[in-house]
Amino acid sequence: MASTSKKRSNAKKERRPKRKVCNFCADKQPDINYKDVARLRKYISERGKILPRRISGNCASHQRGLTVAVKRARVIAFLPFVAE
Repeated sequence: MASTSKKRSNAKKERRPKRKVCNFCADKQPDINYKDVARLRKYISERGKILPRRISGNCASHQRGLTVAVKRARVIAFLPFVAE
């Protein structure tokens, strides 16, 4: 009997969270625009860093495009490089 309860506790520890869906794929937007500051702010942390793919849930191609858009918006001063 003790072995069945041990197996159940191990199964709970090994459970993985549900995979996040890419917001850009779900909305079927044609491209990521660097001028869309409101949307880009969702993918930047409080300290001004770009959120990684595992946290944001984006697919690889959209994460690359998002990174380029954020960097362009920073250079043009739409977004800050660091938090104040």
